[in-house]
Amino acid sequence: MSAPPLGTRALVLDGGLSNELRALGHDLGDELWTARLLAEDQAAIRAAHAAYVRAGARVVITSSYQASFEGFARRGIGRAAAARLFGDSVWLARAAGAEFVAASVGPYGAVLADGSEYRGRYGLTVGELVRFHRPRVEALAAAGPDVLALETVPDVTEAEALLRAAAGCGVPVWLSYTVTDGRTRAGQPLETAFGLAAGNDQVLAVGVNCCAPGEVTAAVERAVAVTGKPAVAYPNSGEVWDARRRRWRGSPAALAESAAEWQRAGARLIGGCCRVGPAEIARLATALGAS
Repeated sequence: MSAPPLGTRALVLDGGLSNELRALGHDLGDELWTARLLAEDQAAIRAAHAAYVRAGARVVITSSYQASFEGFARRGIGRAAAARLFGDSVWLARAAGAEFVAASVGPYGAVLADGSEYRGRYGLTVGELVRFHRPRVEALAAAGPDVLALETVPDVTEAEALLRAAAGCGVPVWLSYTVTDGRTRAGQPLETAFGLAAGNDQVLAVGVNCCAPGEVTAAVERAVAVTGKPAVAYPNSGEVWDARRRRWRGSPAALAESAAEWQRAGARLIGGCCRVGPAEIARLATALGAS
Protein backbone atom coordinates (compact mmCIF):
# COMPACT_ATOMS: atom_id res chain seq x y z
CA MET A 1 0.00 0.00 0.00
CA SER A 2 1.38 3.39 -1.03
CA ALA A 3 -0.28 6.68 -1.86
CA PRO A 4 -0.43 7.48 -5.59
CA PRO A 5 2.50 9.79 -6.48
CA LEU A 6 1.10 13.12 -7.62
CA GLY A 7 3.85 14.85 -9.55
CA THR A 8 3.61 17.03 -12.63
CA ARG A 9 1.88 14.38 -14.73
CA ALA A 10 -1.61 13.11 -14.11
CA LEU A 11 -2.57 9.58 -13.15
CA VAL A 12 -5.50 8.12 -15.07
CA LEU A 13 -8.50 6.99 -13.05
CA ASP A 14 -11.08 4.50 -14.27
CA GLY A 15 -14.57 5.36 -15.50
CA GLY A 16 -18.04 4.47 -14.31
CA LEU A 17 -18.11 1.00 -12.77
CA SER A 18 -21.86 0.80 -13.27
CA ASN A 19 -21.41 1.67 -16.94
CA GLU A 20 -19.17 -1.33 -17.58
CA LEU A 21 -21.24 -3.70 -15.44
CA ARG A 22 -24.32 -2.82 -17.47
CA ALA A 23 -22.33 -3.33 -20.66
CA LEU A 24 -21.52 -6.81 -19.36
CA GLY A 25 -25.25 -7.48 -18.98
CA HIS A 26 -25.86 -6.88 -15.28
CA ASP A 27 -29.04 -5.30 -13.91
CA LEU A 28 -28.22 -2.67 -11.30
CA GLY A 29 -31.78 -1.62 -10.47
CA ASP A 30 -31.29 -2.21 -6.77
CA GLU A 31 -30.77 -0.07 -3.68
CA LEU A 32 -27.27 -1.53 -3.25
CA TRP A 33 -26.44 -0.72 -6.90
CA THR A 34 -22.99 -2.09 -7.80
CA ALA A 35 -22.43 -3.24 -4.20
CA ARG A 36 -25.08 -5.96 -4.71
CA LEU A 37 -22.60 -7.83 -6.87
CA LEU A 38 -20.12 -7.91 -4.00
CA ALA A 39 -22.47 -10.43 -2.43
CA GLU A 40 -23.72 -12.09 -5.61
CA ASP A 41 -21.15 -11.98 -8.42
CA GLN A 42 -17.67 -10.82 -7.53
CA ALA A 43 -16.28 -12.12 -10.82
CA ALA A 44 -18.37 -9.50 -12.62
CA ILE A 45 -16.84 -6.69 -10.55
CA ARG A 46 -13.34 -7.96 -11.18
CA ALA A 47 -14.03 -8.17 -14.92
CA ALA A 48 -15.35 -4.60 -15.01
CA HIS A 49 -12.31 -3.30 -13.14
CA ALA A 50 -10.01 -5.22 -15.50
CA ALA A 51 -11.61 -3.57 -18.54
CA TYR A 52 -10.54 -0.17 -17.21
CA VAL A 53 -7.04 -1.37 -16.36
CA ARG A 54 -6.65 -2.63 -19.93
CA ALA A 55 -7.86 0.78 -21.12
CA GLY A 56 -5.03 2.49 -19.27
CA ALA A 57 -6.39 3.29 -15.81
CA ARG A 58 -3.70 3.27 -13.15
CA VAL A 59 -6.11 4.01 -10.29
CA VAL A 60 -9.22 1.87 -9.83
CA ILE A 61 -12.10 2.91 -7.57
CA THR A 62 -13.79 0.11 -5.64
CA SER A 63 -17.41 -1.06 -5.81
CA SER A 64 -18.21 0.14 -2.27
CA TYR A 65 -19.78 3.50 -3.21
CA GLN A 66 -23.32 2.50 -2.21
CA ALA A 67 -22.35 -0.18 0.29
CA SER A 68 -23.33 0.16 3.95
CA PHE A 69 -23.72 -2.07 6.95
CA GLU A 70 -27.36 -1.01 7.10
CA GLY A 71 -28.00 -1.85 3.45
CA PHE A 72 -26.34 -5.24 3.73
CA ALA A 73 -28.32 -5.96 6.91
CA ARG A 74 -31.56 -5.45 4.99
CA ARG A 75 -30.39 -8.33 2.79
CA GLY A 76 -29.77 -10.57 5.77
CA ILE A 77 -26.00 -10.06 5.67
CA GLY A 78 -24.60 -9.78 9.18
CA ARG A 79 -22.02 -7.28 10.32
CA ALA A 80 -19.00 -9.58 10.13
CA ALA A 81 -19.94 -10.79 6.66
CA ALA A 82 -20.58 -7.20 5.53
CA ALA A 83 -17.14 -6.15 6.77
CA ARG A 84 -15.63 -8.94 4.67
CA LEU A 85 -17.51 -7.64 1.62
CA PHE A 86 -16.05 -4.16 2.14
CA GLY A 87 -12.63 -5.78 2.23
CA ASP A 88 -13.41 -7.85 -0.85
CA SER A 89 -14.09 -4.65 -2.80
CA VAL A 90 -10.46 -3.64 -2.28
CA TRP A 91 -9.13 -7.11 -3.09
CA LEU A 92 -11.14 -7.29 -6.32
CA ALA A 93 -9.64 -4.05 -7.59
CA ARG A 94 -6.13 -5.30 -6.84
CA ALA A 95 -6.87 -8.69 -8.41
CA ALA A 96 -7.97 -6.91 -11.58
CA GLY A 97 -4.49 -5.45 -11.92
CA ALA A 98 -4.94 -1.97 -10.48
CA GLU A 99 -1.68 -0.19 -9.77
CA PHE A 100 -3.40 1.89 -7.09
CA VAL A 101 -6.72 1.19 -5.36
CA ALA A 102 -9.04 3.96 -4.22
CA ALA A 103 -11.65 2.65 -1.80
CA SER A 104 -14.92 4.44 -2.46
CA VAL A 105 -16.73 6.04 0.46
CA GLY A 106 -19.90 7.37 -1.11
CA PRO A 107 -22.20 9.93 0.51
CA TYR A 108 -25.03 9.12 2.90
CA GLY A 109 -27.51 10.10 0.20
CA ALA A 110 -26.27 7.33 -2.09
CA VAL A 111 -27.16 4.73 0.52
CA LEU A 112 -30.70 6.12 0.64
CA ALA A 113 -30.93 5.30 -3.10
CA ASP A 114 -33.32 8.20 -3.69
CA GLY A 115 -31.07 10.68 -5.46
CA SER A 116 -30.46 12.79 -2.37
CA GLU A 117 -26.69 12.69 -2.93
CA TYR A 118 -27.44 15.34 -5.57
CA ARG A 119 -29.16 17.57 -3.02
CA GLY A 120 -27.35 17.09 0.28
CA ARG A 121 -28.73 18.76 3.39
CA TYR A 122 -30.10 15.51 4.80
CA GLY A 123 -31.18 17.06 8.09
CA LEU A 124 -28.46 15.19 9.99
CA THR A 125 -25.75 16.71 12.13
CA VAL A 126 -22.06 16.32 11.49
CA GLY A 127 -21.89 13.95 14.45
CA GLU A 128 -24.68 11.76 13.12
CA LEU A 129 -22.99 11.55 9.74
CA VAL A 130 -19.66 10.69 11.37
CA ARG A 131 -21.32 7.79 13.20
CA PHE A 132 -22.73 6.53 9.90
CA HIS A 133 -19.52 6.80 7.91
CA ARG A 134 -16.89 5.71 10.43
CA PRO A 135 -17.67 1.95 10.36
CA ARG A 136 -17.52 2.00 6.55
CA VAL A 137 -14.19 3.84 6.62
CA GLU A 138 -12.77 1.44 9.20
CA ALA A 139 -13.80 -1.64 7.22
CA LEU A 140 -12.28 -0.28 4.01
CA ALA A 141 -9.11 1.00 5.65
CA ALA A 142 -8.53 -2.40 7.23
CA ALA A 143 -8.31 -3.91 3.73
CA GLY A 144 -5.31 -1.75 2.85
CA PRO A 145 -6.31 0.50 -0.06
CA ASP A 146 -3.85 3.11 -1.27
CA VAL A 147 -6.31 5.95 -0.76
CA LEU A 148 -9.90 6.49 0.38
CA ALA A 149 -12.07 8.26 -2.19
CA LEU A 150 -14.48 10.46 -0.23
CA GLU A 151 -16.51 11.07 -3.35
CA THR A 152 -19.66 12.61 -4.80
CA VAL A 153 -20.01 14.76 -1.69
CA PRO A 154 -22.95 17.17 -2.07
CA ASP A 155 -22.38 19.59 0.78
CA VAL A 156 -19.97 20.99 3.31
CA THR A 157 -21.63 19.32 6.30
CA GLU A 158 -21.04 15.87 4.89
CA ALA A 159 -17.51 16.73 3.80
CA GLU A 160 -16.67 17.74 7.37
CA ALA A 161 -18.18 14.49 8.65
CA LEU A 162 -16.26 12.37 6.15
CA LEU A 163 -12.95 14.02 7.02
CA ARG A 164 -13.63 13.44 10.72
CA ALA A 165 -14.62 9.83 10.08
CA ALA A 166 -11.41 9.20 8.16
CA ALA A 167 -9.11 10.95 10.63
CA GLY A 168 -6.58 8.56 12.13
CA CYS A 169 -7.48 5.61 9.87
CA GLY A 170 -3.93 5.44 8.51
CA VAL A 171 -4.92 5.88 4.84
CA PRO A 172 -4.67 9.11 2.81
CA VAL A 173 -7.87 10.45 1.27
CA TRP A 174 -9.10 12.54 -1.60
CA LEU A 175 -12.16 14.72 -1.16
CA SER A 176 -14.35 15.12 -4.22
CA TYR A 177 -17.55 17.15 -4.44
CA THR A 178 -20.37 16.87 -6.94
CA VAL A 179 -21.13 20.38 -8.18
CA THR A 180 -23.40 22.40 -10.40
CA ASP A 181 -23.26 26.04 -11.54
CA GLY A 182 -19.94 26.54 -9.77
CA ARG A 183 -21.23 25.58 -6.32
CA THR A 184 -21.78 22.41 -4.32
CA ARG A 185 -25.04 20.60 -5.03
CA ALA A 186 -26.33 22.09 -1.80
CA GLY A 187 -25.51 25.57 -3.13
CA GLN A 188 -22.43 26.37 -1.04
CA PRO A 189 -19.43 28.30 -2.42
CA LEU A 190 -16.61 26.06 -3.61
CA GLU A 191 -14.08 28.19 -1.72
CA THR A 192 -15.82 27.18 1.51
CA ALA A 193 -16.13 23.55 0.45
CA PHE A 194 -12.51 23.12 -0.58
CA GLY A 195 -11.32 25.13 2.40
CA LEU A 196 -12.13 22.23 4.71
CA ALA A 197 -9.18 20.34 3.25
CA ALA A 198 -6.66 23.18 3.52
CA GLY A 199 -3.95 22.26 6.01
CA ASN A 200 -5.20 18.68 6.40
CA ASP A 201 -2.17 16.50 5.72
CA GLN A 202 -4.29 13.37 5.30
CA VAL A 203 -5.91 14.87 2.18
CA LEU A 204 -3.72 14.27 -0.87
CA ALA A 205 -6.11 15.79 -3.45
CA VAL A 206 -9.33 17.80 -3.64
CA GLY A 207 -11.71 18.24 -6.54
CA VAL A 208 -14.91 17.19 -8.27
CA ASN A 209 -16.64 14.17 -9.73
CA CYS A 210 -20.08 13.16 -11.01
CA CYS A 211 -20.60 16.58 -12.56
CA ALA A 212 -20.81 18.05 -16.05
CA PRO A 213 -17.44 18.23 -17.83
CA GLY A 214 -17.89 21.96 -18.26
CA GLU A 215 -17.72 22.45 -14.49
CA VAL A 216 -14.27 20.92 -14.11
CA THR A 217 -11.71 23.55 -15.10
CA ALA A 218 -13.02 26.35 -12.88
CA ALA A 219 -13.53 23.96 -9.95
CA VAL A 220 -10.03 22.54 -10.26
CA GLU A 221 -8.54 26.04 -10.35
CA ARG A 222 -10.44 26.96 -7.18
CA ALA A 223 -9.45 23.74 -5.42
CA VAL A 224 -5.77 24.32 -6.10
CA ALA A 225 -5.93 28.01 -5.18
CA VAL A 226 -7.74 27.37 -1.88
CA THR A 227 -5.83 24.30 -0.69
CA GLY A 228 -2.48 24.33 -2.48
CA LYS A 229 -3.07 20.63 -3.12
CA PRO A 230 -3.26 18.68 -6.38
CA ALA A 231 -6.77 18.25 -7.75
CA VAL A 232 -8.84 15.22 -8.69
CA ALA A 233 -11.34 15.39 -11.55
CA TYR A 234 -13.63 12.69 -12.92
CA PRO A 235 -16.82 14.10 -14.40
CA ASN A 236 -19.77 12.36 -16.03
CA SER A 237 -20.07 11.96 -19.78
CA GLY A 238 -22.02 15.19 -20.20
CA GLU A 239 -25.32 13.42 -20.79
CA VAL A 240 -28.25 14.28 -18.53
CA TRP A 241 -30.56 11.84 -16.77
CA ASP A 242 -34.22 12.40 -17.58
CA ALA A 243 -35.97 11.09 -14.47
CA ARG A 244 -39.45 11.34 -15.99
CA ARG A 245 -38.59 9.30 -19.08
CA ARG A 246 -36.06 7.16 -17.19
CA ARG A 247 -33.35 7.60 -19.78
CA TRP A 248 -30.24 9.62 -20.59
CA ARG A 249 -30.44 12.48 -23.03
CA GLY A 250 -27.88 14.56 -24.86
CA SER A 251 -24.59 13.52 -26.39
CA PRO A 252 -21.47 12.45 -24.53
CA ALA A 253 -18.58 14.90 -24.35
CA ALA A 254 -15.08 13.90 -25.41
CA LEU A 255 -13.35 14.07 -22.03
CA ALA A 256 -9.99 13.36 -23.64
CA GLU A 257 -10.18 16.70 -25.44
CA SER A 258 -10.34 18.54 -22.11
CA ALA A 259 -7.89 16.40 -20.14
CA ALA A 260 -4.81 18.48 -20.93
CA GLU A 261 -6.64 21.65 -19.86
CA TRP A 262 -7.61 20.04 -16.56
CA GLN A 263 -4.04 18.94 -16.04
CA ARG A 264 -2.75 22.48 -16.69
CA ALA A 265 -5.28 23.74 -14.14
CA GLY A 266 -3.77 21.44 -11.50
CA ALA A 267 -5.58 18.10 -11.79
CA ARG A 268 -3.28 15.15 -11.11
CA LEU A 269 -5.93 12.43 -10.90
CA ILE A 270 -8.16 12.44 -13.99
CA GLY A 271 -10.82 9.98 -15.10
CA GLY A 272 -14.55 9.62 -15.64
CA CYS A 273 -17.70 8.89 -13.69
CA CYS A 274 -21.23 8.01 -14.88
CA ARG A 275 -21.59 7.00 -18.53
CA VAL A 276 -17.83 7.02 -19.11
CA GLY A 277 -16.64 3.61 -20.31
CA PRO A 278 -13.30 1.97 -21.10
CA ALA A 279 -13.14 3.36 -24.64
CA GLU A 280 -13.19 6.96 -23.38
CA ILE A 281 -10.69 6.14 -20.62
CA ALA A 282 -8.37 4.72 -23.30
CA ARG A 283 -8.64 7.97 -25.25
CA LEU A 284 -8.03 9.96 -22.10
CA ALA A 285 -4.94 7.88 -21.27
CA THR A 286 -3.57 8.53 -24.74
CA ALA A 287 -4.26 12.26 -24.47
CA LEU A 288 -2.37 12.39 -21.17
CA GLY A 289 0.51 10.35 -22.56
CA ALA A 290 -0.19 7.57 -20.11
CA SER A 291 -0.92 4.67 -22.45
